[in-house]
Amino acid sequence: MASQLVSLAPGLSVTGRLDRPDIEAFARAGVRTIVNNRPDGEDQGQLPAAEARRVAEARGLAYHHIPITAATLSRADVDAFAAILRDAPAPVVAHCRSGTRSTLLWALSRMREGADPLALVAEAARHGIDIASLPAVAARLR
Repeated sequence: MASQLVSLAPGLSVTGRLDRPDIEAFARAGVRTIVNNRPDGEDQGQLPAAEARRVAEARGLAYHHIPITAATLSRADVDAFAAILRDAPAPVVAHCRSGTRSTLLWALSRMREGADPLALVAEAARHGIDIASLPAVAARLR
């Protein structure tokens, strides 16, 4: 089952690993879009993205897969995530193994809008998510 759902902004929450029952529960709860930030095969028994897409779309949810790791994260990934947040039907749930990478993508997209990185790190920490690497990651992506 998914870890705790953390609301980062109006219409956006992040969480950890999702399985079929989580997607079904989110559909019943009114979630409209799921963003999967996990590469397939990251963990044994992980729901593959293609299967998650089928489950989500069968329940009327938009589904996006932006698989990232700390080593592969790029400006294109941040751009894609920001476009989803801008254009996809809300509410949106983004997920990865723990919610940290999804939170990092959110913070990087907010920084492009001029948000203060230290305030974003503090906001994530308030929810128990450590994105202290945000300034360094942002500098690497410039």
